[in-house]
Amino acid sequence: SLEFYRMASHSKIQPLTYFGIAWALLLVLSPHCPNTTTTPFLITSAIVISLTWLLFRSPKGQAFNSWAWTIAGILYIGWMLSYWVDLRNLEAGREWVLCGMLTNFANDTGAFFIGRAWAKHPLASTISPSKTWEGAVGGLLAAIAASLILNAFFSWLNYPLPLNYWQMALLGGVISIFAQLGDLVESLLKRNTGSKDSGKLLPGHGGILDRIDSIIFTGVVVYYYVIFAIL
Repeated sequence: SLEFYRMASHSKIQPLTYFGIAWALLLVLSPHCPNTTTTPFLITSAIVISLTWLLFRSPKGQAFNSWAWTIAGILYIGWMLSYWVDLRNLEAGREWVLCGMLTNFANDTGAFFIGRAWAKHPLASTISPSKTWEGAVGGLLAAIAASLILNAFFSWLNYPLPLNYWQMALLGGVISIFAQLGDLVESLLKRNTGSKDSGKLLPGHGGILDRIDSIIFTGVVVYYYVIFAIL
């Protein structure tokens, strides 16, 4: 969240950084609360408190932009990542989280190496010039292969996932697509704010957000895939 709000500051916008970080963290942890009104309460209170806060903060010329970025950070980081906690709380949640994370990693790895070796056709040159269709296809194939291998591996360990191989292959493909969309979304935000990287915590690799941008979407996808395909 801190890196997200620092990107906004590059555009001369001043979000409520520490408030946003606190509420994003509360949202990530909210699935542990048995009360079903916790998440709606946190989102509603974030809207009300942030707007009220901005009434008393100066200068007021960028109040709307400050509020929009504050809420965006809470939802984009906090709410979206909370789905990984929701996923862990499902039956066989540990296996689903591992499946989602490792398939996501396979997608990133496949996209990087295939894109590096055969890069010819830009995927979204106005957003991320380094992304190519070849890399996207490489990531897709790697993710599908990883999902099938993981399915066989969990079965071998006596922790079988309740999906057949076709369903697992489809899940791998869906994870790949949304992982790449998540990557492009973060690239769009960086370009919009004039930021080269989300941070400098990892020399040569940017910030933490640059490393986890793809999993922001995939946690949501795996959770709802499991809910609708199985439960």
